[in-house]
Amino acid sequence: MVDKKRILVTGGAGFLGSFLCGRLLGEGHHVLCLDNLYTGSIDNVRGFLDNPRFQLMQADVAEPVSASVDQIYNLACAASPVHYQSDPIATMRTNVLGALNLLDLAVKCNARILQASTSEVYGDPLVHPQREDYRGNVSITGIRACYDEGKRAAETLFYDYNRMYGTQVRIARIFNTYGPGMRADDGRVVSNFVVQALRGEDLTVYGDGLQTRSFCYRDDLVRGLMALMNCEEANALPVNLGNPGEFTMLELASLVLDMTGSTSGLCFQPLPQDDPVQRRPDIGRATSLLGWRPEIGLRDGLSPTIRYFTEKLGRLAVAA
Repeated sequence: MVDKKRILVTGGAGFLGSFLCGRLLGEGHHVLCLDNLYTGSIDNVRGFLDNPRFQLMQADVAEPVSASVDQIYNLACAASPVHYQSDPIATMRTNVLGALNLLDLAVKCNARILQASTSEVYGDPLVHPQREDYRGNVSITGIRACYDEGKRAAETLFYDYNRMYGTQVRIARIFNTYGPGMRADDGRVVSNFVVQALRGEDLTVYGDGLQTRSFCYRDDLVRGLMALMNCEEANALPVNLGNPGEFTMLELASLVLDMTGSTSGLCFQPLPQDDPVQRRPDIGRATSLLGWRPEIGLRDGLSPTIRYFTEKLGRLAVAA
């Protein structure tokens, strides 16, 4: 039997946060969802609003948080370059002040806290695949630094709270994740390609399209987050969560075009500043500590994602 807990999910109305809220409610927990709705949406959690074990709090983690909880999942921060670069100072505030406020709450409540960190802490990596002991190749002057360095600083705070106060901390370094629930204007490559293909627009490929990413389906990722939160041996250890399957952007574009039946072409644009050339996780630590491996391959995960966007774009067209 699962021990029922009171759990805070920040960024809980976002793509991953709302799915996590649903999974936690399904296990019988009480869920406090905190979100400033910058990139999240009430629509993502509308189905939970009548559940007496669910509470939505519209607030910003950059401000002190008051609650009584047993666990905290910190998923607060826009994860798409389009959104986090639109206000880089707010992005840094969310990452650093948000981490401080939530860690203070964890100390006050004696709660376990998980930080949704990112593969971006590795920057444009010189080591491939990326292991957790790799220190990264990150620019502090570029347009991505607000997110990359913000997440690195947040990790540092988590390790220091563990050393100073004995706080139980969990660090998930999340690699590219996709699935139903993403915004049509999310700005990341899977949603971009699928939406452009369904609209009959040319797919925007940056650089030569030979840069690689690894794509983890939403369900696999959230299952990994929950396993990490509840793993006793993972205290203060960064853990990569992602699918080690590696694809070039041209391979992803070809697969999306094939699965959507789109006749769209490709539109090549210059590679954005500091965009990583290669990205693939070494998931040995997640496998050994958590018994976790992704189960859903890219084609199998794209099918429900394409269905979701087909329905979503249809609803948007009708609304217009």
